[in-house]
Order: sequence, then C-alpha cells, then structure tokens
Amino acid sequence: MWNTNRGTCLRSKGELWGLFILLLYTGPLSCSSNFSHLIYKIKEGLSKGTLIGSIAADLNLGLSSDPSRSFNLELKTNSQQYVTLNNTTGELFTSAVEIDRETLCAESHEGQGCAIFLDVLILPQQYFQLVKIKIIIEDVNDNRPHFPVDEIRVSVPENAPVNARFAVEQSAVDPDIGIHSVQTYWLVNDYGFFTLDVEENEGGELTPFLIITENLDREAHAEYVTDIIAEDGGTPPLLGTATLRIIITDVNDNCPKFTESQVNVTLYGNATKGAQLARLQAYDPDEGENALITYSFSERVTQESRNLFNLDTITGVLKLAGKIDNNTGKLYKLIVLANGPTCIPEVAMVTVHVIRQLSGPPAVVPRYIASEKDGVVSLSESEPPFTPIAFFTIKNTEPQGKIDCFLETSGPFRLVPYERFKNEYLLETTDPLDYEQQQDYEMVVVVRNAHGLVVNTVVKVHVLDVNDNAPVFKQSFVEITVEENNPPNTFLVQLQATDADSESRGQVYYLLGADAPTIFGLDRSTGVLSVSTSLDREEKETYRFMVRAVDRGTPRKESIATVIITVRDRNDNSPRFINKDFTFFVPENFPGFGEIGVLTVTDADAGENGWVALSILNGSDIFVIDTGRGALRAKTPLDREQQGTYYVWIEAIDGGEPALSCITMVTVLLLDVNDNPPTVLFPQSNQSFMLVLPNTLPGTSITEVYAVDRDTGMNAVIAYSIIKRNDGEPGSFDIDPYTGNITLRKALNNRGLYSLWVKVRDHGQPELYSTVLVNLFVNETVSNETLIQSLLPRAVDINDGEDPPVKEGREGDRVPNPCGELMMVLLALTVTCLGLFLTVVSLVTFICCKKRKPKKKRLDIEIPLKLNHEMVDKNPMEISNI
Repeated sequence: MWNTNRGTCLRSKGELWGLFILLLYTGPLSCSSNFSHLIYKIKEGLSKGTLIGSIAADLNLGLSSDPSRSFNLELKTNSQQYVTLNNTTGELFTSAVEIDRETLCAESHEGQGCAIFLDVLILPQQYFQLVKIKIIIEDVNDNRPHFPVDEIRVSVPENAPVNARFAVEQSAVDPDIGIHSVQTYWLVNDYGFFTLDVEENEGGELTPFLIITENLDREAHAEYVTDIIAEDGGTPPLLGTATLRIIITDVNDNCPKFTESQVNVTLYGNATKGAQLARLQAYDPDEGENALITYSFSERVTQESRNLFNLDTITGVLKLAGKIDNNTGKLYKLIVLANGPTCIPEVAMVTVHVIRQLSGPPAVVPRYIASEKDGVVSLSESEPPFTPIAFFTIKNTEPQGKIDCFLETSGPFRLVPYERFKNEYLLETTDPLDYEQQQDYEMVVVVRNAHGLVVNTVVKVHVLDVNDNAPVFKQSFVEITVEENNPPNTFLVQLQATDADSESRGQVYYLLGADAPTIFGLDRSTGVLSVSTSLDREEKETYRFMVRAVDRGTPRKESIATVIITVRDRNDNSPRFINKDFTFFVPENFPGFGEIGVLTVTDADAGENGWVALSILNGSDIFVIDTGRGALRAKTPLDREQQGTYYVWIEAIDGGEPALSCITMVTVLLLDVNDNPPTVLFPQSNQSFMLVLPNTLPGTSITEVYAVDRDTGMNAVIAYSIIKRNDGEPGSFDIDPYTGNITLRKALNNRGLYSLWVKVRDHGQPELYSTVLVNLFVNETVSNETLIQSLLPRAVDINDGEDPPVKEGREGDRVPNPCGELMMVLLALTVTCLGLFLTVVSLVTFICCKKRKPKKKRLDIEIPLKLNHEMVDKNPMEISNI
C-alpha cells in the first residue's frame, strides 16, 4: 500500500501515477493473482462504439469497491488506436479507426491469423492486476477477387487435341482468407470449344486451366474473346473479371491455290521492255511462314520464254524481259507454279498472244505513293483531302501526238496533270474517305492517243478503318419499372449499343458507371442488366446511374446512357402508430368535441397502399376520432367522479389490396378539477349537541368532525379549523387540523353551552369549503331540555348569517403544513379504517344488549356527536347548506 505522507510529497498527480507504475514493474508480482489472459473475437470493419467485451464482467470483478477500480491501457503498442477503454467499467469498444484485417496483418500468412494484443492495468495498487488481452480479428468478405492484368492472353495451336489443358498463369488474387478467398473460376462465353478446370497446388493456390472441348480451326476462327470470372466463397459471393483472349496459332494445314488457273495476255509487237503483263495471285489460308508462297516457271517452260518473260518469285508479277519482234505474231504458253512449304505446287497457265501492230497504243506506267499490295492501294479513312495516291507516266507516245488521259470513277478522286512534267499525271483524293460508307473503290485510268488507241489501267483503292466511331446506345435514357420484393438476380433490361467501325474497333462491351450501386450487375458481353437483391421501395424508390458502352479500338471510344429504375410499391407495410400506445391527460369537464389528443400514424407504402383510415373499436358511444388528423374527441363532457380512466382501442387500416391494419390502445386519464366542496358526514346537524362533564380532564378527546371530498389529490386533502367560538371560557377546546378530532384544552369551570364554528376546506384551486356547528353542553347531566334547546342556534340565524371570520394567532387553529399533508392523509385513512372496525364491533354489541334491555326514553335533541360513519346517511346533505 502507498504511504499517505509519501504520496503528498509528490508534486503532481502525474508523478504519483508514474512512480506507481514503475514500482508495479520493478516489484515482485504473483502470477496466480495478478495476471489474467482474456481472448475476444470480433469481425473486421465494425463501426465505432461496438462493444468488444467487459473486462470487469469477464474477470468477475465488482465495480462497487471503495476505492473504486480503474482500468488503464498500457501505452506500448499501436494496437490501442483501434480500441477505446472505459476506465470505470472496464468495457472495451471499437474506436473511430476502422479495423481492416488485410491492412493490419498484411504480412501474416493465412494460418497465422490476425490479432491485436493489449495490456490493461487494473488499479489502484491493492487491486492491481495485469490483464493480457488478445483480440482475434475475423475475416469478412470485403474484398473482390482481382486479376493482375485486365487482359489475359492464352495461345492455343489449332491442332491442339480435345481435352488439351493450358494454364491461365495470371490467376486472380483475393486479400481475404479461407472461404472468402477465390474458390472457383468460370467463363462468361465458352463458344462451345472451351471449358475451365481449377487445380489446387500444395500451397492451396488455385490455378485455372483452359480445356479444349472441340477441334479448332484457325482459318475459321482465329481468336476468341470472352471474360473470365473469379468467384469467392462469400455470401453473397464477390466476383472479379478480366478479359480472356484465346489466340489460335497456325499450323501448316493448307496449300496455295490460284485465284485464276487460266490467264490470257494480249501483247502488242511494239511493247516496251519491263511492261507488266499480268499478276498471278495465289492464296494460302495459313499465316506467317505457313502461308509463304513463291512463284516459279515449270520445268517445261522453254529457255526462250524464260529469256523473254520475267516472273517475280515473290509477287507473281509477269513482265516483258526482252524485245518483241513487231513484224511477227506468236503465241507463248507459260506454266507457272505456286509453291508452299511441304505442299505440291499449284499450276496456272498463262497464254501470251503477240499481235503485230504498226503503231502501238500508249503505255501507262503507274508509280504508287500510298501503300500498295497486289495492285490494291490501301488508304486510311483518316487521311485528309487531296492526299496523293499514285503517279501515272504515259509512254510510247508520238512527239507531236495528242494524248488524252482521264479518270473514270464515281468516288472522291481526281486525276490531274503534274505541273512540271509532260505526260505525268497525279491521282489524289478530293474529299475525306469514310470506311463506314464505302470500303472499296475501283477506278479506270483511260489513255487515248491520236490514232484512237485506248489503254485502260485499273486502280483499286481499299479504305482502311480507324476507330473514329464511338458506340451508340439505342436509347440514351433507359427507364425501367420493377416491383419491390423482386426475387434475387431479376432480369431488368438488355442494353443495346452499336459501333459502325470494323473488327475489334466495332466490338462493344458494357460496363456499369462509377455511380452504379453494387446491387446491380451488367453482363459485359450481352448488356443484360440485373439486380442481385430484393428491392425495397420504402428504403429507396428511384435508382439513377450511368452505363458505358466501350469499343475495343485504339484509342478506345465509349458512350454513356442513363438508367433510371423506379421501384413500384406493394402493400407490404402495415400502418404504424408513432407510439406503441397513447396516454392523454384531460381535465374533467373538458367541453364536448374538444380535442383530447392526436394519434400520429404512418404507412411506409405509397399511393392507396399508404392511405390510412382510423376507427374506434370500442367506446364509440363516448368518443369519436377524426380520420384525417387523427384527433380523438369526446362527444360529451367527462366527469372524473363518474369514471376516471377510459381505455379506447383504435384501429388503423390502409387502402391496399389486401388491406393491412394495426391496433393501438389509447388511455384517457381524467385530471381532477376542484369542483366538489368537502361534505361533512359528522356531525349530521347544527342542532345536535354532546354532553361534556365538567370534571373532564384537559387533553381528553371529546368528539370529532368527519368530512369527505369526492375530488382527488390535493383537491381532496381536507383541513379543519375553528373559525368562531361561542363559549363561556374562550379557548377551552382545540381541533386537530388533520383529523378533525376535538379535544379539551383546559379544565372547564363554567357550565353551559359551548358552540364551535368549524370550517372544513380542501387544498384545491380555487379553495372550496363547508362549515358545521359543533355544540358541547357542559354539565353533569341533561336536566332541562327546554333550556338547552333555547341555547342552540336557530336554523334561521345560521342560514341568514354570514360565515364567521377565521380567527388568527392560536396554535390550535393553524392550517396544516402542505409538506406533511400526504403523510397525514395516510395516517387519517389508517385511523378511519381502525375506527370503522371498532364501530362495527360496538354496533353489534349495542344491538345485542338493546334486545335484552328496555328502551330508555331519549330527547329528540340529544343527538350523539360520536356516531359511526356507517350509520350516516349515504347521501348526506352539506351542513353548510342546511
């Protein structure tokens, strides 16, 4: 224990606690009594103020000790930022810093678990205890699986056998553990050729494998694009998505084929060396080296023909390599082979007819500026107007001969003479090209000389697509109405967007906007919008969010549409009163049809389902309710003395089909109003009297005044006081202000009639009262009734006279103190009940004795003052009104 003198020497409270904690750690501690270990389990992500556990309750520590225990966190670790400790009760709560298991235990393995360790000191020293607390953080499914890349590529050879397996190396990861981690994978679209299998390695990691279910053909379909979904085991499960691009690689399973196996060429005798005669074209559906084609002459082609004609082995272009004799005509047959890897050569026959001509036609030599392959010029649609395509040089012309050169076409092209050189023409565009309107153009360059000889050169232009069109939604605003309480995964709508671009640039996939609630799901490929949970209109009536349509071009283009979902109401909510029951306090004599109170009732539904009507199930003969405002009214004024409490059952019914209802109880408590003066039950008349013997000792109880009040509370608390005396010896009698008991104050020396005017008042506002005359005849006996009768006040005098003023200055006439009124009322009730019991016993004894003894003659004026309350008339009149 700490020495008090030692504690006073410390300069501050902080120094005292510091020294105290230092001594705790340096002094010996009992392991059996001063050390405890508690383990709690909580879920991650709990809100601030969630109770973790009560140290005092779990260690069975009382909190009523003196001095009281205090619980203190030792400032050693950063774990305390996640919890708060009530120093008085020892209750641990979560703090404002949310516990994220994945952040807190990022470096721990799944088998190690995640926990927070705390040290709590229980003080002061006589209660010291070190409590080691371990809070185990349990995982919740608050993380989605995610793939390391947005697009996963898997290459599959087209000759892969059925059931061949290919690992998808970029598997998904999920920071959650156990069942909340990745559990399975599946494909959104398997195209009928693929399926997924999942294998688990020794470390428990799952790897998806792509399995071939049908024979593949790259030439039929070279690439498959779908979405791979990773799903965890939470409830509901969370999903992660990535694009899976399956590339079918080529094998050499096709051989070259000529587009034309018979080619006829007409050659004029004056043709110039190097003129292009024909272009042989063969194709191979394979790709890469498997589609490589070389052209060659057959071994049967003569050396003369080989010297005269040249065949390009790569392009298949046949040109004139030597000089043609213009004086003779001749026919040449050339066998051309198309060779492919490991293939039997394909054969084509080229027949060249040499025609003798005195004056040959002009020759057209094209030189391409734009990209050209196999006689086809490729031009991007993004090229600006007046983009040059090719030069055309006109040869074999006479020096003075006239040459006409023009273009036959309907496209946005023109052929213009080149300014600096003669017989040079430039082919160029006149307007921007649009792939979406037209992809291919074919034009003819026409050259005519003075002899009317015409040469036509065909030029083909292929327009290359660029990603210049964004997807377009069929509807930019999509309005959907769905009835609440729908089943989970309800189909809402299928969104549709189109893209005018080609190939992948025109492929559209769908995404939810960032403002979309997580309960909605959108299929990337089909655009099907669904809701995963049941909707509640009372929770939210309208959802508004964006959806995106994105193409696969470079750069990607997208467009957005607005989805508005309106939840249609169902009558699934009963009316509800704002309180379980109602209690209204109303003063009695409240005017008829006055508003007693208002019942507030609500219905969470809308429209007719939310319309509420009120009705009274009982007491409709007394009460009426206003259905519009819910105001409860009484048809007539209510009297508390007749009935003080009413219980009314009110039913609320809505307008739905079927209708729903609820019932509440209304308690109407009537508050007392001081509308009843005290009623004097004893003495019954101002003309009664009682004989008092002269030798009666002071302090003796002579008689009493008994009155009741039909009101309640302070309105029914009665006080007695003597307001006027008519006696021979003033101040001879006193009255108890609480009980009305009249006692002799001092010895009586004079005989005769003593009259006491007693005021009986209540404590209400306004104050109401009654008065009664108590007559006491002091004598040894009643010998002269005429004398006594003449002494008694006359009724006329009582009625015509004013109420006597209240006397002051005497202790016996004081008004009771309000602080002791309640206690005195209880005492008076107890005395009254005891008096009733004694009076009943006395009456029974009196009646029995009266049957045995002859009746004595009594004077009519000798009315005893001490009568039992049960003998009083049930409807006594107020004495003050006699």
